[in-house]
Amino acid sequence: MNTNELACVYSALILHDDEIPITADKITALCKAAKVDIEVIWPTLFAKCLAGQDVGALLSAIGSAPAAGAVSAAPAAGGDAAPVEEAKKEESEEEESDDDMGFSLFD
Repeated sequence: MNTNELACVYSALILHDDEIPITADKITALCKAAKVDIEVIWPTLFAKCLAGQDVGALLSAIGSAPAAGAVSAAPAAGGDAAPVEEAKKEESEEEESDDDMGFSLFD
């Protein structure tokens, strides 16, 4: 993440914390007050992306997603391991289909 993006993220968080609507003008004003030079496109992008979004819900959802390791460990704990085996079979079938193309990288 570059300085432009970080400045816009922090500005949006400040505006959300103060319960002020997040707009491109307000993000630009905060960045200017902090003496951070940003490209003109970034405040507009962040304002459009966050328009109509519940920033509080986005922030609270950051830590609530399960880790990738937790999903693969669940079948080992006594659950059904069939879906994992199916996924492995599909992957191996895809790999085999690549070999059947009739040419090789080194031909």
